[in-house]
Amino acid sequence: MRAQGAREAAKQAIRDADRAEAEAWSIRMEGYGGPAQPSPTIGQCLNGGLGWLEVECNRCKTRASLPLDAIRRPRNTPLWKLEASLKCRSCRKGRYAPPVHIIKLTEQREITPYKWVHPEEDR
Repeated sequence: MRAQGAREAAKQAIRDADRAEAEAWSIRMEGYGGPAQPSPTIGQCLNGGLGWLEVECNRCKTRASLPLDAIRRPRNTPLWKLEASLKCRSCRKGRYAPPVHIIKLTEQREITPYKWVHPEEDR
């Protein structure tokens, strides 16, 4: 009985530690713009309950919320490594898509999804 309670307490302590580390990094990124390294891993953010990553395009300033559980990377990947592979879809020109930078982590989607409109339709 005591072992089961100790396991539960340890899991909760790990979850709290992961959340504290992810929140501290998120505040540092949002408030000061960095540094991005060291950053928590995708798994730590998901374990801590922060499942959305907010990014902003460097060119058009479009913001997007990305679900961390949908990113196809190992769970032990640090968040700063994602920044180089994330590109803006809104202002892509041919093969070039400008990079984005990470703003913060959130528990839920804070930005409404981009409503796609066909170029031939009226807006």
